[in-house]
Amino acid sequence: MTAFGIYTLANDIVFDQLVALLNSIEANIGSDIPVCVIPFDNRLNKVKQEIGSRENVTLFEDTSSIERWENFALQFASLHPEAQRTDRLHPRWYAGKLHRKFVAFDGSFEKFVFFDADSLAMKPIDDIQEKLQTYDFVFDDWEHTKSQDKAALNIPLIEATGMFTQAEIQPKLHCSSFFGSKRGIFNIEELNILLKQMIEQNEAAWVNATAWWDDAFLFNYMTLKSNRSQFNFTLSPDGNDRSGNCANADPFVAIDNVLFNQEGLKPIHRIHYMGYPSIDFTRLSRGEDVDIRFKDIFLHYRFLKQPHLKPLLLKPPTFQAKANRSIKKLVSKIGKIASLKGKLTTSFPS
Repeated sequence: MTAFGIYTLANDIVFDQLVALLNSIEANIGSDIPVCVIPFDNRLNKVKQEIGSRENVTLFEDTSSIERWENFALQFASLHPEAQRTDRLHPRWYAGKLHRKFVAFDGSFEKFVFFDADSLAMKPIDDIQEKLQTYDFVFDDWEHTKSQDKAALNIPLIEATGMFTQAEIQPKLHCSSFFGSKRGIFNIEELNILLKQMIEQNEAAWVNATAWWDDAFLFNYMTLKSNRSQFNFTLSPDGNDRSGNCANADPFVAIDNVLFNQEGLKPIHRIHYMGYPSIDFTRLSRGEDVDIRFKDIFLHYRFLKQPHLKPLLLKPPTFQAKANRSIKKLVSKIGKIASLKGKLTTSFPS
C-alpha cells in the first residue's frame, strides 16, 4: 500500500484535460506524488500512452472493484422512485460510469485526494493531508449553501424520519468533484447495509429527485449515513481557507499561471471547469478560440511539457465547422425524439 496519492477519472474523450491536470499536479503539488487514473470506460488508447510516459502515474485495473461500484449505483437507481418513473417515460442513459470514482475507497492509497479531470491543481495539498489526520472526509466546495430544492438530499423527507435535523444535514452537503478520504471506507459490507436500508426504509428517496443520477447526490447520502467526521474548507473558522473554485462563476487573479481568490488573494486548491463540455477543451487545444474563462491558464498546463505544440494564435471556428456542428446537433435531437417515441410506444401500447 502507498501512504498517500491522487486519483482522477478519465478516458480518451477528456485526454486534453487529463494532460493539463497531470501537468498542474506536477507543477503545483509535486512531481513525485503518485497519481492513479480510474478508467471511465474502455476508450483509453491515448490515456495509456500518456500514463506510460510518466513514472508516477498508473491506471486503476481492479475490475472487480469497478464492477462492484457500478452495480451499487445501478441498484440504487433501480430503487429510486424518480429513476423508476423517468426510466418508463424516457430513455435516460445511466450506467454508473461517474460512480467509478468511488473505487478510490478500494485502491492502493491509504489516504487520497480525488480531482475531477476537468480541474487544474493550483496549490500543494499539505493542508488536506493534515485534515485527514483528524477527519474521514475533506471537502472544499459551497454545496451546503444551496437552497433545499437544489440540494443533493431531500432534507424535509429526511427530517421527517427523526434521524437528522436540517441543522445537521445542511453543513454536511458537498460535491464529488474534489475530496479527500481514506481507503477502506464503504467496504462491501457497508454498501450492502446501505442497499438494505434503501430497500427496507425507502432511503433511496433521500436523494433529491432533481438529479438522482448525479454521483454527488448519491455520495451525499453515503457520507450522511456513514456518520463519519468531515471537514469543509468553506466552513473553516479561518477566513483564509474559504475561497472559490468554479471557472465559470468565481473571480480569480492569475499570478505566474497560478490562480488565487480575487478577494484577499487567497490560494485555491483547484480551478474546476464545470459546465464546459470536454469537446470545448479539445477544440481549444487545437487552436480554436472557444469561450472558456481562464482558457490561457488551461493552455499553459496542457502544453507545459510540449510548448512547441501550443497554439500561438486562437482562431474562431469557420462557418463550415459551425454549420456541421449545428447539423450534428439536429440529427442527435431527432434521434433522441425517435428513441423517446419508441420507448413510449413500448411502455404504453395502443
